[in-house]
Amino acid sequence: MRIALTGTPGTGKTTIAALLPYRVIDLNALVKGGLNLGIDPERGCLEADMDGLEQKLAEMDTDELIILEGHFSHYFADEAVVLRLVPSELKKRLEARGYPETKIQENLESEALDVILVESVEFCKRVSEIDTTGRSPPEVADLVLRAIRNEIDLEPGQVDWLEDFFDSG
Repeated sequence: MRIALTGTPGTGKTTIAALLPYRVIDLNALVKGGLNLGIDPERGCLEADMDGLEQKLAEMDTDELIILEGHFSHYFADEAVVLRLVPSELKKRLEARGYPETKIQENLESEALDVILVESVEFCKRVSEIDTTGRSPPEVADLVLRAIRNEIDLEPGQVDWLEDFFDSG
């Protein structure tokens, strides 16, 4: 079974994935490793080969639970855990990574408008939403595990960043 650990870049996916006791597949690494269609001229980043990724993931499928980590992993999973982060904090993280201002703005808008959450609800049978703001990585990892194990219900739609986005944007 595939479970997506997804969210806007900078919300903590890679950090949390490293703390989970499951096999993790880093979709961005697969894209960088060749499963791409080249550089998107408008956005300046690699465009994922979605068909190639689906084929590769099908080849890797097993009966064990697998975490797909990446901001588009929800396209390939039955369930998703969406990590969220208040835009003012997200902006600091993306600036620290050296993202260009246009890319920062694009990601802040995506987070404020729940883009990945909405896509996850459209593509996945079950979706959990976790606000990572002010939480330590072990705290978030514990929530992810509890959501995966159906010990808690973190129903989507509880996070609303629009006011913060307009205050910080």
